[in-house]
Amino acid sequence: MAEAARTQMALTVASEKWAPEFDKGRAWRTRIGFVLISSDHLIEEDMMRMAPEGVCVHFTRSHMPIGCTVENLAAMESGLAASAAELMPEFEVPVICYACTSGTAVMGEAAVIRELKRANPERQATTLLTGVVEGLRALSAQKIVMGTPYTDDVTSVVAQYMQKSGFELLNVQGLNLVYDKDITRVTPAYIREFAKAIDHPDADAIFLSCGGFRAIDVIDQIEQDTGKPVVTSNQGMMWNCLRLAGISDQFDGYGRLLREH
Repeated sequence: MAEAARTQMALTVASEKWAPEFDKGRAWRTRIGFVLISSDHLIEEDMMRMAPEGVCVHFTRSHMPIGCTVENLAAMESGLAASAAELMPEFEVPVICYACTSGTAVMGEAAVIRELKRANPERQATTLLTGVVEGLRALSAQKIVMGTPYTDDVTSVVAQYMQKSGFELLNVQGLNLVYDKDITRVTPAYIREFAKAIDHPDADAIFLSCGGFRAIDVIDQIEQDTGKPVVTSNQGMMWNCLRLAGISDQFDGYGRLLREH
């Protein structure tokens, strides 16, 4: 065995001359990067499900103390730039997105984008909540209802952000959950019933907040139940990132926003 090991260590490779054939790889249309919170385990799957052919999605994580609280969300700001800098540094990634609804509301869109751009000044920086707001505007929604899994103090921060963005909130309800391990286990069937329960006759659209909510599974069903467009955190984020990257595909399975706009 020792003699064989010495022989292997002494081996020197001298390859012939090769001329590899290259194409644009699996990301032949574009790449999109996402900065996740450290405990997230849903957004990756959702983005891969919704990404059209030729669009690759990539992920890095930024530290956040355990528990979705205002204090913990605010603590993320100092680490965003370092996390964003680690995201596919060798590759062209035209769009990078901070993938947390409540974190954007707590820190503010401007602060988040500043930190993402500090690490990657050449990349377009956006946030999950930016996608939600732009998605609702694309649907011409002004009066909305909002459902979240958060505690009431976190829900209040997101609701105030939506008000400042120009929306009238006719009903706002939260499930008062603190931990991602609980948020991600809320069943899509319950989310569907929750959305119908918070609807208001005068609402133009329904917004289901949180990247950890399995809401994309039931967008079409809720729209059929209520006759209204539904914007969820992950659906709105993907729609916005695709558009920023120059991808205008329209496809079924995830609501009116991705089907028609």
